Amino acid sequence: MKNHSKKYVMVLIIAFITAFLAACGSDSAKDQEADAASGSDEEGLKIAIITSPSGVDDGSFNEDNYNGILSFIENHPTATVKAVREESGDPAASVQAVADIVADYDVIVTPGFQFAGVSTLAVENPDKFFIINDSEPAPVDGQTEFDNIYAMNFAEQESGFFAGMAAALETKTNKVAVVNGIAYPSNVNYQFGFESGVNYANKVYGKDVEIVELSGYAGTDVTGADVGGNYAGSFSDEATGKVIANALIKQGVDIIFPAAGGTGNGVFTAVKEAKDDVKVIGVDVDQYDDGANGSENIVLTSAVKFMAMNIEKSLNSVVDGTFEGGNVVLHADTDSTGFIKEEGRHQLSDDTLNKLNEAYELVKDGTIVPASNFNEHTPEEFPGL
Repeated sequence: MKNHSKKYVMVLIIAFITAFLAACGSDSAKDQEADAASGSDEEGLKIAIITSPSGVDDGSFNEDNYNGILSFIENHPTATVKAVREESGDPAASVQAVADIVADYDVIVTPGFQFAGVSTLAVENPDKFFIINDSEPAPVDGQTEFDNIYAMNFAEQESGFFAGMAAALETKTNKVAVVNGIAYPSNVNYQFGFESGVNYANKVYGKDVEIVELSGYAGTDVTGADVGGNYAGSFSDEATGKVIANALIKQGVDIIFPAAGGTGNGVFTAVKEAKDDVKVIGVDVDQYDDGANGSENIVLTSAVKFMAMNIEKSLNSVVDGTFEGGNVVLHADTDSTGFIKEEGRHQLSDDTLNKLNEAYELVKDGTIVPASNFNEHTPEEFPGL
């Protein structure tokens, strides 16, 4: 009887251990499923960034998005990134470039208005994460927001506003201008914001500054409306950027705001070669280093969108499981728009800097609302003017 009892006890112990291990295995499987859902597997996120023709080394918009990914990878060394340059800038070709690689990556980052159509791919690939910068996803069967798409837009008109104010307060010829790439909403926002800033300085500080526009370069936005301005028709045409800048300089413009991606590099070249004292205002990122011209620097300040910071935040949300799809517009109240004020990175006078700082607080609290492509305000009439 003793031997039978021992055998019976052993059977119970083995059965208990087996059940315990099975339960542990079940919990482990659940943990693995959670890891997979949050993208935090041991191999690390596989990230792809698809850009316009100017690529991730454009020194501006695309590069700042890329830098946000690189900052994320610094803190997550197992993550990887693949940069793809879409050569045409055509919306259909841009979406196709994403379709060609979507199966191989966990997260797809697409900076640019031309990528709005990736929403169809998001629906077809619900296990993939998409981060869009500069556009809202195109509707799919009436749906405008998607669980696996985080679409961030920035209030470029706010950054453009500070550029316009700075230009109007610092110009010596009382002639300033903006040079743009293509009249996508974000680019028109920069233009309208710039014009709003000039008009604000004219009214509030008694300036008399002209915004110069060249014949033949007016832009047409996505609704077909004529928005004026100086549009090169491309974000990667340095030659045309230089032509426009030289024409503006010939007309007496001494401060130019090139919100034009790679096309803006041509503006930088023209200003560096100018015999007159001409300055540029950088865009999207701090471009002070790009302004070096011998012992001088042509960059007055830079109107910025803090994109890298927000790209990194989005990637962190993927790995920690807090990712939420949605369409957001980021403003000064989240420190996502602004201008460069750090010592040694601008050439603004103390008086101009003080006026810009005062205006920043008014933009931040909503007292000043610069005109943008679709907010129904005009650069000549907007709240706070």
